[in-house]
Amino acid sequence: MSWFSVAIISYFLMAVVNLTDKFLIDNVVKSSKTYTFLVCTLSLFIFVAAPWFLEFPGWKEVLLAILSGSLFTAATFFMYEALRRSAASQTIIIIGGLVPVFTALLSFIFLREYFFIYQIGGLMLLIGGTFLIAFLPTVTSFWEKIWQNFHPNKYKRRSWRLAGLAAFFYAAFFVATKEVYLQQPFVSGFMWLRLGAFLAAALFLLEPNSRREIIQQIFPKKKNKHKNNFLFLANQGLGALSSILQNYAIFLGPVAMVAALQGVQYGALIVMSFLLGLFIKQYKEKFTWRIFLQKLIAILLIIGGLYLTALQV
Repeated sequence: MSWFSVAIISYFLMAVVNLTDKFLIDNVVKSSKTYTFLVCTLSLFIFVAAPWFLEFPGWKEVLLAILSGSLFTAATFFMYEALRRSAASQTIIIIGGLVPVFTALLSFIFLREYFFIYQIGGLMLLIGGTFLIAFLPTVTSFWEKIWQNFHPNKYKRRSWRLAGLAAFFYAAFFVATKEVYLQQPFVSGFMWLRLGAFLAAALFLLEPNSRREIIQQIFPKKKNKHKNNFLFLANQGLGALSSILQNYAIFLGPVAMVAALQGVQYGALIVMSFLLGLFIKQYKEKFTWRIFLQKLIAILLIIGGLYLTALQV
C-alpha cells in the first residue's frame, strides 16, 4: 500500500474520531497538562510488542527519537491550551492549515525534500481548502458545536499564538520523525518516539501543583457514572490506529505531502456532519448560500489538491 493511501485512510479515521468526540465531550479532561499526560502515557501500550520489535540502534539514534517524541508532547500541550482558552471552532483547523506550511519549509531545510511543480500546486490547493474551512462562520459551523464546550470564555488572541506554536511543534515533530524512520525500522522507531513523548509528559509531575492537578483529575473523589465508557475507549483506540497509520505514511513517503493531506480530514468532517444533520435534528446546520459555496469550494480545492499530489504516487 502506498504512503498516499495510508495517509488518506488515517485522516478519514481521524475525522470519525473527531465526530465521535462530539458525543463524548463531557468526558474530555479540561486540564491541558492532564490531557497531554494521559495521551502520552496511554501511547506506551505499544511497548507490549517490545520483545519482538524493539531494537537498540545506538545512543545517538535513541536520543534523537526521544527528543523527537518530546516535540509531540509540546505540540499536544499547546494545541489543547489553544482550544481550552478559546471558544473559536477554527483553532484546530488553523493548526491543520499551518502544519503543512511549516512542514514543507522544515523538510526542505533539514531533509532536502524537493517537489515537482504540480505537487507544490497540490500542496497550495490543500492548504487553501483547509483555510476556507477554518474561516466558516462560527455560529453555524459544525466545528463550533464540537469544540464550544471546551471553555466558556470568549475568543482571545493568545489562543492564536498558542495555535501557531502547536502547528510549529507538530511540523517539527513530523520532520524529526521522518529522520528517525530513515535510521530505524518503523515499529522500533515508533516505540522510541512514544517513550520520548511519555518522558516529556512525565516532567509535569515534577512540579507540585501540576502533579496535584493531574492526580486529582485522573483519580477524582466522585465516581464517574458515565455510561459510554466502552465508546470512549473504542474511540481512543481508533485514534491510536489513525496515529499509527499517519506515522507509517510518514515512514513511507514525503513528510510535507503527508502533512498537507490533513485537509482530507476536514473535508470528510464537512460531509459527515452534513449527513449527520439529515438524520439527527440536533446536529442540523442552518443553510445559507455563503456557507454552502464556501464549503463546496473548499471541498473542490481539496479534491484538486489530492489529484495533483497523487500524480507521482
